[in-house]
Amino acid sequence: MRRFVLALVLLASLGVPGTARAAAAPVYDPVPTEPVTSRLGLVLAEYASFPQSFTDPPLVDQRLNRTARINTVMELPDGSGRRAVPDLNGNLYLVRNGVPHVYLDVAATFQPEFFSGRGLGQGFGYVTFHPDFARNGRFYTIHTEEAAVTAEQPDYRQATVLYHGVITEWTATDPAADTFAGTHREVLRIGFGGQIHGIQEINFNPTAERGDRDYGMLYLAVGDGGLGVRNTDPQDLALPHGKLLRIDPAGTDAPNGRYGIPPDNPFAGRPGALGEIYAYGFRDPHRFSWDTDTGRMYLGHIGEHAVEAIYEVRAGDNMGWSDREGRYVFDRAPANPCDRLYPLPEGDTGYQYPVAEYDHNPAADWNCTSDVGVAVAGGFVYRGSDVPALRGKYVFGDLVNGWVFYTEVDEMRRGGKPATIHRLHLYTPAGRAVTMPELSGPGAPGDPNRVDLRFGTDARGELYLLAKANGRIWQVTGTQTFASGPVGGTRVAGTMRATNWAPVTPSKWRFTGEQVILAEAGESRPGPRRPFEYAVLTAGPVFAAVEIKARVRLDEPVEVTNRDVIIVFGHRSDTEFYYAHLSTDNTIYPHNGIFKVNNADRERIDLQWNGRSRGANPAVVDARWHHVTVRHLPATGEIAVYLDGARDPLMTARDTTFPSGRVGFGSFDNIGRMRDLRVTGTPAA
Repeated sequence: MRRFVLALVLLASLGVPGTARAAAAPVYDPVPTEPVTSRLGLVLAEYASFPQSFTDPPLVDQRLNRTARINTVMELPDGSGRRAVPDLNGNLYLVRNGVPHVYLDVAATFQPEFFSGRGLGQGFGYVTFHPDFARNGRFYTIHTEEAAVTAEQPDYRQATVLYHGVITEWTATDPAADTFAGTHREVLRIGFGGQIHGIQEINFNPTAERGDRDYGMLYLAVGDGGLGVRNTDPQDLALPHGKLLRIDPAGTDAPNGRYGIPPDNPFAGRPGALGEIYAYGFRDPHRFSWDTDTGRMYLGHIGEHAVEAIYEVRAGDNMGWSDREGRYVFDRAPANPCDRLYPLPEGDTGYQYPVAEYDHNPAADWNCTSDVGVAVAGGFVYRGSDVPALRGKYVFGDLVNGWVFYTEVDEMRRGGKPATIHRLHLYTPAGRAVTMPELSGPGAPGDPNRVDLRFGTDARGELYLLAKANGRIWQVTGTQTFASGPVGGTRVAGTMRATNWAPVTPSKWRFTGEQVILAEAGESRPGPRRPFEYAVLTAGPVFAAVEIKARVRLDEPVEVTNRDVIIVFGHRSDTEFYYAHLSTDNTIYPHNGIFKVNNADRERIDLQWNGRSRGANPAVVDARWHHVTVRHLPATGEIAVYLDGARDPLMTARDTTFPSGRVGFGSFDNIGRMRDLRVTGTPAA
């Protein structure tokens, strides 16, 4: 019996309860559903641009090779309209009317100890201003120092210390001045054993008013030090690593005497626990914010193996790392390094789980000990007035690829089903659809699409997007609906008439007058890789802008994998056309997307494909009829595919190769049928 108990204790120490590990198989796709593509797009107007900056010492990791490593934008709480922007390489900028200037050189202040040459978050990481800054002139910064260079000793430390994260309080002699003059003092110094996952953000609760217990309390998001998956420090209440801390910078009862421990903190006065801790169990608590309507705090948490998460954080919460990742048991020492995640055991208690989440979806040949290149960028619940369509939405994104998401804040419920994540489109003020990699220019060497996306707000709650890639900030000024322009009013008659169709192989087709039926599977043909069998509607004009509405059905048994039908549009010849591929499988490149055949093998062009392993959620998984709408606007290149009357498109693309063409229906190597076809558009010139 003693040995059995000992075995359970050992398994629990590895992060997987023995009963759960014995009974359950590992989970490889923790979030099977992909974000929903929103019909909504954000209009982005450039707000400010920052000069080239350089790491100190020179960078080693090429991902740090950015134009300016700007980390956030916020408005000073003094009514001046000035916005503060920190650059990890050392400068604190103030921006007035879109024009930045250096307010304070943080790097120069702390030379030679200041360090920004390694680690994605090293350097001058963040700034926040006391809510009473206009009177007391106080603001706070994070910066990193190399332990081997500084003579200072950390207040708290991991077993081995390579770098220090330092919180500094600055007091401006004249808070209204546009260049800093004044004094500074050290508040807190934490030693980290790794070069990543340090102190990520510091901030004050903007919903707290003078006299509230939370007014003037400083929150610190402290990472786990990047020591790897076996690091248990986030569960150790005697250490600040992997915690959200809450301190009183005006107090003196902390162990170092430089700040206070709020008595209403959940662990204040508990033996063996740091009173500074507000919540714990974090790996990389990257960004947090408060909903200014409800006062709820939301935190974007960068995952390890698979799960990017948004948490609603309350006092005393344990988010689970490294016992948990997302809503799964995390095995810190599996026999197979890919077998990390397991279902939660029955009666699981003691942890809080994400209110929204998405996963990494690695490529099939992924080395599971390496980085996929996915990381959540926490954002804000929009409560501004300039963009009514965003109200009540938590807007966030992926900092690597620059995708911008939202969830409805009313769906983000603790203990409930995770909220649906919607992916937003982006537009220039001129109405051109763009992506963040296009806006932010070339990525880092070796990672050409890396955006390094961040978010910020101003005093009115208006939203801003930032990119380190080119050191620019954009303000969200409005919204636009994707592919919503007019298509024209010319309608085709006789769409079900047999004489109005031209199949690739007529013997494989049947036309009943009510249905167009592909009765025999197509076969691969010479030439570029393209759909094997399809029929083109020859009635009516060649269309420029066009909307296609139809009902389609797959006649293959549902047990057959990779079932598909296609809707053809922009057809100019057998080797020049677009098609929407509607499939049961969204995990491989040729399936469930929007494609272009341009005298070469078909090319995937939809915005839903992540470049590795996933596209839009499966379109057709059963034997029922499905209503499909395809909108093609050649003038803008916008293409949207809707399924079963959904408000949001299943797939979208932007391509201007073919300005006009005909429509059609078919498949690769399956059988299926179409009915109720309506084609409306603008005849090509």
